[in-house]
Amino acid sequence: MDELKIFTPNIFKDTRGFFFEAFNQKIFTDRIKFVQDNISLSHKNVLRGLHFQIDPMEQGKFVRVLRGSIFDVAVDLRKRSPSYGVYKSFILDDINNNALWIPPGFAHGFLSTSAETIIQYKTTNFYSPKHERTIAWNDPDIGIDWPISNILDLIISDKDKQGIFLKNFE
Repeated sequence: MDELKIFTPNIFKDTRGFFFEAFNQKIFTDRIKFVQDNISLSHKNVLRGLHFQIDPMEQGKFVRVLRGSIFDVAVDLRKRSPSYGVYKSFILDDINNNALWIPPGFAHGFLSTSAETIIQYKTTNFYSPKHERTIAWNDPDIGIDWPISNILDLIISDKDKQGIFLKNFE
């Protein structure tokens, strides 16, 4: 899962506030180009995902929290990978301002852990509803340890509630 990468910016702070470079194409190879920027707002305990798009519309994502904090998850869906079905989690927030690169072939989801969270993510392919798929956030074979004490507190869309288990993925 070395393909998942955290980017930590150099943050310049003074009495006026702070400045940092949020994105620079030079850190990505010439093969990786971004075509779309998305922004979402989520309230505390909103769980989104695990989303991905199938070929030919697979997406890589470069995710950053603009306000608040999330427990961010990427699941390896590359069937020939030794880490197929394995997840890795990260804490992203507006304090460390880290960004996460999630390459194509991974499902992505997150749990908002602050009162209000705004996320921006760049994608390497356009959104395509007919190519979008959702893996169940609570798939026991993946076993994500979501940081919430009571699952009744979760706020999940109907679409995400209907996610399929990885073993049933085509």
